[in-house]
Amino acid sequence: MTQASSAHVDTFTRDHLPPAEMWPVLEFTLPELQYPGMLNAGAVLIDGAVAEHGASRPALRTPDGTTWSYGELQKHANQAAQVLTEDFGVIPGNRVLLRGPNNPWIVAAWLGVLKAGAVVVTTMPILRSSEVATLLRLTRPVLAISDHRFLDEMVLAAGDDVTVVPYGGPGADDFVALCATKSGEFTNVETAADDVALLGPTSGTTGTPKVTMHFHRDILANADTFARHILQPTPDDVFAGSPPISFTFGLGGLVVFPLRFGASSLLTERAGPVELAEHAAAAGVTILFTAPTAYRAILKAGRGDLLTRLRIAVSAGEHLPKETWEAVYNATGVRLVNGIGSTELLHVFISASGKDIRPGTTGLAVPGYRATILDEEGNEVGPNQAGRLAVIGPTGCRYLDDERQANYVVNGWNVTGDTFIRDEDGYFIYQARSDNMIISSGYNIGAPEVEAAIDQHPDVVENAVVARPDPERGSVVCAFIVLRDGVDADEAKRKEIQDFVKATIAPYKYPRDVHFVSELPRNPSGKLQHFKLRDRLELENDQLAGAAATQP
Repeated sequence: MTQASSAHVDTFTRDHLPPAEMWPVLEFTLPELQYPGMLNAGAVLIDGAVAEHGASRPALRTPDGTTWSYGELQKHANQAAQVLTEDFGVIPGNRVLLRGPNNPWIVAAWLGVLKAGAVVVTTMPILRSSEVATLLRLTRPVLAISDHRFLDEMVLAAGDDVTVVPYGGPGADDFVALCATKSGEFTNVETAADDVALLGPTSGTTGTPKVTMHFHRDILANADTFARHILQPTPDDVFAGSPPISFTFGLGGLVVFPLRFGASSLLTERAGPVELAEHAAAAGVTILFTAPTAYRAILKAGRGDLLTRLRIAVSAGEHLPKETWEAVYNATGVRLVNGIGSTELLHVFISASGKDIRPGTTGLAVPGYRATILDEEGNEVGPNQAGRLAVIGPTGCRYLDDERQANYVVNGWNVTGDTFIRDEDGYFIYQARSDNMIISSGYNIGAPEVEAAIDQHPDVVENAVVARPDPERGSVVCAFIVLRDGVDADEAKRKEIQDFVKATIAPYKYPRDVHFVSELPRNPSGKLQHFKLRDRLELENDQLAGAAATQP
């Protein structure tokens, strides 16, 4: 874990790694995980692909018919690295924040940052300025590159502290225009395999996101485990999916995996489930990544035929019920590949494919990883006993200067916050989240962050947020709100608060379900009892189910 050979001149990320004794155990048990000491993931992914598969193969596609070959992507990545170093003075170890939807230039910029030896900070364009400002404060980038359509919030968040460069718009100062002035030839910075390459913020569970730190070798390791052994991609595969590249789930499935194996990727900036499936079918997509919610929506629309040409359909981001797996299989013949991963470990570490798939289970530990179930004292439990899912492998949790590192790493294990059981055959079966994270339509939503946003409304005295089970989205955000005296608890106020939250934090986090109450349940010491609100929702669901069962 020493970094004596680090290429970083700006040592911020190395200086803010957690103490070595707080790291999880890291294991490199497969031959393909034996990386050299000096390694630049950006160079491996694009330069290595060009060398192995040729410059003319398609790399990136978009629904409008645009296609970038591997050679074109390599040139644009090199141009991006030239602009960063020559025009903005970026040095190895500097952080560069990227803000944009899934499109080719965000991929070129991502590769260019790595080639320049800098550190990528990823963020979604739908985050509000206050959320982006928090990430800027935590990661301290020297430069932010933003899609021109999302520039206002970016500039507002950056203020005078961070230089903001638009891309994809008009003007000579646009990042794409600056790239066009460069030769496309760049000498990659020779980074260490354990130099930090990526800072990936998680959804905040206490109002402040945790920032995960990933090395150059980590970026390749998730391709050389889950992708190599479960998906088994070939250069003829075409990847597509719904997750943003700013999520590590999307980054792996749409950038790292296809480039690692010489395949191509269809990038859609924004598409609903059916539209995504239509684009995928038209482009000949063979490997699709999306959440169970999306697969259900496609079937509900009667468009299961759009999935029949897929070689592999991956379901992750939320729990995949056995009923959904069976519905997709019966309608399309496609056997969904289930999986669970985390931002802390970059991608999926439990899954199964082909004959190893058992509907209703998440799967087995992916080759290169091992997993177990721990009780509350951190001891391993036997088969069919519920406990906390714990994982060890070539990637692991390292938070940027965050005391919550001690909660995620227990006795060397990465403890994910999910309750599972493991059966006698080693298959892991999901039970529930064991923390206050709400997973809705594949998005991780921190309940305290939503509570903090609701509390800012002038008519709110206090509130509590929990997950309400939902057949379409897995869960939805449910808020119990106490209003100040004299304020009407009506539908107009409900919508007003929902719109207020949408304007305060990312819109997907708003409470779809709002209950106005006179008080919130608390224990004798005054601590809010979220479990009683969950029990209330469960009782209401049972009553509704009972009423429905008695209908003629």
